[in-house]
Amino acid sequence: MKFEYAPAPESRAIVDIKPSYGLFVNGEFVDGHGKSFKTISPSTEEVLAEIAEADEADVDAAVKAARRAYARVWSKMSGAERGKYLFRIARIIQERSREFAVLESIDNGKPIKESRDVDVPLVAAHFFYYAGWADKLSYAGLGSDPQPLGVAGQVIPWNFPLLMLAWKIAPALACGNTVVLKPAETTPLTALLFAEVCQQADLPPGVVNIVTGAGETGRALVSHPDVDKVAFTGSTEVGRAIAKAVAGTEKKVTLELGGKAANIVFDDAPVDQAVEGIVNGIFFNQGHVCCAGSRLLVQESVAEEVLDRLKRRMKTLRVGDPLDKNTDIGAINSGEQLAKIRALSEIAESEGAERWSPPCELPSNGFWFAPTIFTGVSQAHRIAREEVFGPVLSVLTFRTPKEAVEKANNTPFGLSAGVWTDKGSRILWMASQLRAGVVWSNTFNRFDPASPFGGYKESGYGREGGRHGLEGYVR
Repeated sequence: MKFEYAPAPESRAIVDIKPSYGLFVNGEFVDGHGKSFKTISPSTEEVLAEIAEADEADVDAAVKAARRAYARVWSKMSGAERGKYLFRIARIIQERSREFAVLESIDNGKPIKESRDVDVPLVAAHFFYYAGWADKLSYAGLGSDPQPLGVAGQVIPWNFPLLMLAWKIAPALACGNTVVLKPAETTPLTALLFAEVCQQADLPPGVVNIVTGAGETGRALVSHPDVDKVAFTGSTEVGRAIAKAVAGTEKKVTLELGGKAANIVFDDAPVDQAVEGIVNGIFFNQGHVCCAGSRLLVQESVAEEVLDRLKRRMKTLRVGDPLDKNTDIGAINSGEQLAKIRALSEIAESEGAERWSPPCELPSNGFWFAPTIFTGVSQAHRIAREEVFGPVLSVLTFRTPKEAVEKANNTPFGLSAGVWTDKGSRILWMASQLRAGVVWSNTFNRFDPASPFGGYKESGYGREGGRHGLEGYVR
């Protein structure tokens, strides 16, 4: 018997989207001098708002405001006082959580149940966590008297717009730095709503500045001579360009880049639990996750059973309106990203991989891609080597733990991995062998503010979250 779910849409009325937005500089909204651009809803393609673009002069004004706030107010304030502001921000985010969740789903395309139950609670948790560190920095193992760096220039991606903002801003402020943040051009709205939270919390003007725009705005921020620290989350390609731009300067840099994580299932794994972990690993947030488990490595003896159960589970996934509380998979963030996912999927078919998707009716407007798996994949296939950043899973098999490790590590990336087995000793051995910044055991995509996150090789360097996340913001 099949049950149908009645539509359960979350109300848009909770959110007031303005027709146009300026830049947030020195505690107030100001006009940008670049050419403005539109942000659209990925699920309907409707224009949501006109967004100001920051040019070099705007970025310079924001950096100057951050420098003044740093020199006159923020760096002189005690850690306990700074912590009070962070606690206040965390509480306001909790109070306005429904507003943030709805706005994030409208602007980004992710299902409301993810923005409501995962993103926004984690955002508040990060501010609470780093608020607690603000007056305890001398106990963080970073020397007896760690000092802030100054002005941090931070560039964040479109896949977790509000969560990446929290990952960047909370530790920077806790350590006594001021911030100029550039959100992704396709998802600026929750960052601009966060600017209102800064005003509501009476954060001193200039401590947080938000400049919107595309690549040129980011370049102007990263290369500004008065920025002391650059933090970037995004593609490996842009990360390389940033590393080159700051080489030879005294700027401190952390980069959190792409991934091609292996999710490894052994023959003694709890299969139903593993299938849920596989689904969560690749279809959470439409696969727009740098640490997504996009390569499934299954032990040969259970491959058939795991695939059968996985396909059965995928048939129950609901694709559609991000604001419907029943939706499992929302819209792809942009037409550009959808084109990339389609291109890599077509290449996989042309290279001989076998494609499968559950029967799936996609909406006629917006950017959509059905959850997809590829079997018969070898390590030479581009689908197994390149980051797709969409709901696409490559399935490979292995016979021995040693082979699993070799296949898992055979990638230029090293951000995350998952291991599914009943044996604790095997989990520990695998974790010691896998060249990945985060290894999940019998789970996937679990995050905690107290736990560090970051990668090896082309997945970047530096850590975010936990005590380790303070390191990039002090000298």
